[in-house]
Amino acid sequence: MHKLTTLKEGAPPVTTAPETRPIHLVAISGSIRRGSHCTAVLRSLQPLLPPGTTLALVPLDDVPLYNADLDGDQPPPAVAQLKSAIAAADGLVLCSPEYNYGMPGVLKNAIDWASRPGFASPLKGKPALIMTASPGTAGGVRAQAQIRDALAATLARPLVRQHIAIASVATRLQDGQLVDEATRGIIQAGLVELVEEARWLALRQQSQQPQQLKA
Repeated sequence: MHKLTTLKEGAPPVTTAPETRPIHLVAISGSIRRGSHCTAVLRSLQPLLPPGTTLALVPLDDVPLYNADLDGDQPPPAVAQLKSAIAAADGLVLCSPEYNYGMPGVLKNAIDWASRPGFASPLKGKPALIMTASPGTAGGVRAQAQIRDALAATLARPLVRQHIAIASVATRLQDGQLVDEATRGIIQAGLVELVEEARWLALRQQSQQPQQLKA
């Protein structure tokens, strides 16, 4: 069963075996525009998810500008929700436009908030699939290096793979859904890789946990 929701609360912990338990992904759009192409792409991913995978879209509309004075045990509610969602996720799916050859401020701001505390944040060790989309011919690809570098600085694990850059994105959408089959196939392959990475990381983490001795 595949499921796409807009996240309101963190996903509950799952305790089944890593190779069989459901994989929960969090989707983040680099645009808060009401008619965002990137958000439309993310909302189209439900039928492309591997079996046993869920995907929740985390809105950034209410996340304030990063302020170290507010970065403590009681951050702003939207920040707490963002960090909780990332912490509960097995992996991240990002889709962003390109603004002036770079990533939008709203996405960088979200990464900055989620990167705290440094080197021990919810982003640490989190696999991430990066996508960009643009009405132009480059598909927003120039923003990907910035996104990748910012995530790497947080010790997240951006997938090393061919870029997913959706050019002429408006022509690939219909009624708010991604309908271009070639693009859907490319994204589906990326999602499979992300889920495989998430399962491998879960298995490695389990193998590193101390084993209880039997009497």
